[in-house]
Amino acid sequence: MRLAQLPQEFVGAQPILTTLEGAGYEAYFVGGSVRDTILGKPIHDVDIATSAYPEEVKALFKRTVDTGIEHGTVMILDHGTGYETTTFRTESGYQDYRRPDKVTFVRHLEDDLKRRDFTINALALRQDGEVIDLFDGLADLKAGVIRAVGDPEDRFGEDALRMMRAVRFASQLNFDIETKTLAAIKDHAHLLSQIAVERIHDEFVRMMLGTAAHRGLSLMIQTKLADYCPGLVGHTIDLSTIATVRQLAPANEVEVWTMVAFHLGLSYPDTVEFLQAWKTANHIIKAANQALHLAYAQQYHGVTKQLLFAMNADTIEAGTNVARMSGYGPDDPNKWLNVYQDLPIHDSHELALTGADLIKRAGLKPGPEVGDILQKVQNAVITEKVANDGETLIKYVQDNLLTDDDSSKTK
Repeated sequence: MRLAQLPQEFVGAQPILTTLEGAGYEAYFVGGSVRDTILGKPIHDVDIATSAYPEEVKALFKRTVDTGIEHGTVMILDHGTGYETTTFRTESGYQDYRRPDKVTFVRHLEDDLKRRDFTINALALRQDGEVIDLFDGLADLKAGVIRAVGDPEDRFGEDALRMMRAVRFASQLNFDIETKTLAAIKDHAHLLSQIAVERIHDEFVRMMLGTAAHRGLSLMIQTKLADYCPGLVGHTIDLSTIATVRQLAPANEVEVWTMVAFHLGLSYPDTVEFLQAWKTANHIIKAANQALHLAYAQQYHGVTKQLLFAMNADTIEAGTNVARMSGYGPDDPNKWLNVYQDLPIHDSHELALTGADLIKRAGLKPGPEVGDILQKVQNAVITEKVANDGETLIKYVQDNLLTDDDSSKTK
């Protein structure tokens, strides 16, 4: 197969391949960028594989960075762009089920490609557009199949994270996992416990953001990979309810975790603990918990302006989307966002009354009562019982919120 036209990202990197080939070495575009180009999808990182050893690569280019020199990877800097260029290699001795104990540089492309995870990722591309396919990856791309290169038992025994990559690709590409590859995932699912949570986290989020997230999640349940993820063991039924949502399409990581917590029925403190176990970033945890409040409100007790005031536009959108995907949200996806945007104030600092005003003009003594009254005034403004005007708010306090004893202080 020969591609008639290469994406601009490859065209920009062609001088790298030209230099390597001019020095007598082989050089190819490899990896996901080749797969996605054939599928007509946009590409991001351009990876290059070459028969040149790292020191030979560095001798050919003026500006390089040793980004992974022990594994043969050198970053070549060309006109402000960096291209990761890796020497053909073989790997052996995966005692931690993730990283090879030994890396050996080799001169032959086939030796390099046969160590890769799946046939659809074991494609190489010459700069003239010719695709090198040694493991029938093109046929699997056409058939929509994810198949391990060689023996799947070996591939997952080498790197257990590849099992999560398989279900992630099933979600992103809406592909099936080939029978033997799927059976090997079931047999090796327990090895996922050997993988760092941070890496599982990244694959899970990317899977949930795929175009067929329900497929990926169903495969995690079917293979029991879910049982080796933080906080998911024993929640097969809850996860299955998510997997049945055919319109499952979270837009970002906040929506991913809000959806999971919502269907697991987690409390707000439990959600924090759950997401911390997943090594989730603190700002994502905070946003997901806010969105969860809104999702639960739509399911159970209704949405109030006070709840919306405590949120922001992004978390309101996330909470609304999760509820709607789950069958509880409003028909209008912008309903709660519009209510939020129409609030008289969106931050407590916008309130036209301060504690100092209450002490000076309403005669209150410093203490908890000042904060209590400010909260009541804020709620009155949010619900539009009173206008957010300083004089109006002082009068509202005097007429409605002061006790007889308090009122005597102002006379």
